[in-house]
Amino acid sequence: MLLTERRTEEGLLVSVCDADILGETFENGEVSLTVETDFYDGEEADEERVVGALARATVANIVGTRAVSVAVEHGFVDETTVLDVGETRHAQLLRL
Repeated sequence: MLLTERRTEEGLLVSVCDADILGETFENGEVSLTVETDFYDGEEADEERVVGALARATVANIVGTRAVSVAVEHGFVDETTVLDVGETRHAQLLRL
């Protein structure tokens, strides 16, 4: 997985994606999702590091079957809120 952490005025923004989908576009009807290199390209990260980043995140964007599975498995995202977009999955996390 690829992990990026950005400090913003609102808190920590985390982006996570499966490495093999970087730059790909997925579609499901009118919904289109491009895994933009500028936003999602980051450092290779194992599950433990991703979980740590998600635990600290104020906002997170998560794309890819594996990345979303990790977020669901560790309780950061509810399975019912996950979007299936073409052949991948997308989830967002927002802590208020």
